[in-house]
Amino acid sequence: MALIDNAVYVNGHREANPGSLDETYEVMKAHHGFAWIGMYRPSPDEIRSVAAEFSLHHLSVEDALKGHQRAKLERFGDILFVVLRPARYLDREERVEFGELHVFVGPDFVATIRHAESPDLAQVRERMEKTPELLALGPEAVLYAILDQIVDEYGPVVAGLENDIDEIEDQLFDGNQAVARRIYDLSREVIEFQRATQPLVGMLESLQKGFATHHVAAELGHHLRDVLDHTLRIVERGDAFRQLLDNALTVHSTLVTQRQNEETRRLSETSLAQSEEVKKISSWAAILFAPSLVGAVYGMNFTHMPELGWVFGYPFALSLMLMMGVGLYGVFKKNGWL
Repeated sequence: MALIDNAVYVNGHREANPGSLDETYEVMKAHHGFAWIGMYRPSPDEIRSVAAEFSLHHLSVEDALKGHQRAKLERFGDILFVVLRPARYLDREERVEFGELHVFVGPDFVATIRHAESPDLAQVRERMEKTPELLALGPEAVLYAILDQIVDEYGPVVAGLENDIDEIEDQLFDGNQAVARRIYDLSREVIEFQRATQPLVGMLESLQKGFATHHVAAELGHHLRDVLDHTLRIVERGDAFRQLLDNALTVHSTLVTQRQNEETRRLSETSLAQSEEVKKISSWAAILFAPSLVGAVYGMNFTHMPELGWVFGYPFALSLMLMMGVGLYGVFKKNGWL
């Protein structure tokens, strides 16, 4: 059964605890109170039962059945349909888990459809039942309390994201190769967090105007203003996180480019040094090759060689070897090869 908690309230006090939806509808009419129906991942038939009893608009019912909706506030006559994106920070996994909560608010009922572990609506109900004067203000007071709880639960998420960003700033200059992936993953979480929180500003402002139009108790307007102030601070933190992560990604890209440039420079220096060594080796090889060439010519031992019978042939060959070596050395030295 998807019913987590189900009660009928009269003048801010819990009058009955119906065991089924059908019983809820009967008790609510008999006591002339309002019903607070809390459901967790209900079946389509249960959603349709609530829709039929309270004449919910078919578009809002379709959204509730499909799920995966953006945060929004819609009014269909005297019924409000609110989609909220609660979040909680998982310390062990160091990530943010987002949920989805649908809230239908009418003149004599509140129906919540929760699709995740957060928010803790049992805590909301307990707090409201301890303040019957606030609960006596009707279903809109329950909506305020739910909004307040969700915004409060954003606090640990903000703290967790801030801690993750601090860790990233430390890792940036440690040469950690996984930091780019972590920046990317954290940026996605921050963007998702912004999608959950930013629409709340417009929703709360719209609710304030609607409360005034529909003559809802002014006290609730004051409470909503407090939730709005808290929401604005959270939205500002989310925007700051987004900017910090963009800057971190830019710094990381700069550091990677610097490291690549340094590596390229080292490779260039190594290549240049190797090239200089090759020049020296080639120069000395050429210098040594010149005498070998002369000696090879004179070592051919042909019968008819004019220099063989010349008395200065041997000194001439040695002198030629020396001059060629000295000449090549001078040329290579001038060109900076030696």
